[in-house]
Amino acid sequence: MEGRLVLEAKGVNKYFYSPDKTQVLKHVSFQVKRGEFVSVMGKSGCGKSTLLYIMSTMDTDYEGEIRIDGELITGKSANYLSAIRNQKIGFVFQFHYLLNEFSVLENVMIPGLKLDQKPRQELEHIAMEKLRIFDMQDHALKKANQLSGGQKQRVAIARALMNDPLLIMGDEPTGNLDKKNSDIVFNIFKELAAEFHQTMLIVTHDPEFADGTDRTIEMEDGYVIRQ
Repeated sequence: MEGRLVLEAKGVNKYFYSPDKTQVLKHVSFQVKRGEFVSVMGKSGCGKSTLLYIMSTMDTDYEGEIRIDGELITGKSANYLSAIRNQKIGFVFQFHYLLNEFSVLENVMIPGLKLDQKPRQELEHIAMEKLRIFDMQDHALKKANQLSGGQKQRVAIARALMNDPLLIMGDEPTGNLDKKNSDIVFNIFKELAAEFHQTMLIVTHDPEFADGTDRTIEMEDGYVIRQ
């Protein structure tokens, strides 16, 4: 399984029209192998978040080719891409996007409920297992708004793991946290890579975070300048 290509971008170009035509990604090509913990770095506005949204299939308006798990996903229908996201990709954002009216356990279960392949009781069991990885099982029945910022981000990562995704993508997952909580979240990612061989592509502006990853894709002015 190791060494298998999980994610591949080939000659990706992206334009914004607001109102003038601006090229934000320029001939971007790279690969991520199974079990790799890869960070994407670059100054604000260099195109790294735009790249993440394209790689995650949420933005389909680009030139070039994207492959996930060896399959060309460029040009596929919205429904098909939605299914791929649910099955194969877990997301962690700068803001945790937890639903405050739901319990911690219910928040973690959401991707499993969306996928709709297992009974609720089984999903509850899986969600508890994910919370245990982060030592958050004792908070399962609390409402999301009763947690601290660092705890919320741990729950968000547990949720990203709910469907055992092939790939975790993160957009500045420590960008909203203080140093202590940033370190906790980074160590969780490191553990996921080391123990679970989880493949991860994480956009960050934190050089310390990037230094701890297996490899850094560096971007400047829409180009990949180092990988």
